Amino acid sequence: MPQKPKVLWIGCSDSRVPASVVTASMPGTIFAHTNIANQFHIFDDNAHSVLGYAVKEVGVEHVVLVGHSVCGGAKAAIAAAAHPDLPSPDPLTRWLTPLTQLVRTLDLSELSESEAVDKVVEANIVKQVDNICKSEPIVTAWANPGAKKVSVHGWVYDLATGRIRELFSRHPPACVCS
Repeated sequence: MPQKPKVLWIGCSDSRVPASVVTASMPGTIFAHTNIANQFHIFDDNAHSVLGYAVKEVGVEHVVLVGHSVCGGAKAAIAAAAHPDLPSPDPLTRWLTPLTQLVRTLDLSELSESEAVDKVVEANIVKQVDNICKSEPIVTAWANPGAKKVSVHGWVYDLATGRIRELFSRHPPACVCS
C-alpha cells in the first residue's frame, strides 16, 4: 500500500514535538523530516531530498515548517552569537551557524531570555520557509501549471499550551519569495 500523506512536516528533533502526537494524526498521514532547530539549509542534500520526494513522488499538498517554544537550538544559537570569537569545532555548533548568523541580525538586548528565544524561533521559521520557497522542488512545482499545487506554511508549537499557531502561509502562484 503506497503512502499518500498530504502534509510534509519539517520540524525539530525535540522529543516533546512529535508531528503525529502534536497534530493527533494517524500513521501515514504526515511525511516528516526533523533536525535540530527545524532547519532547511540551502546546502542540506538530506532536507532537499526529503522535500523533492515529498512533492514529486508522494504528492504532498502542504509543506509545514514547525518551530516550537523553549527551543534548545534557538538558545544555543543565542549563546553562540554572544561569543563570536569562539571556534565552531563540533557538529552541532556548525549546524547552527546559519541560525547563529540570523540571531546576530536581531535586536534581543531589551528582551527577557524567553522573549528572546520566542523572537529567534519566529525569525527562524520565516527564514526556513523562505529557504523552502527558493528550493528547486517548490520553484518547479509553482512554475508548472499542470503540477499539484503545494502551499508552504510556518507554524509555532507552544509546549506550554499544546497549541499550534500559524505565522503565515505561502500559496502558488501568488507566492513570491524574496
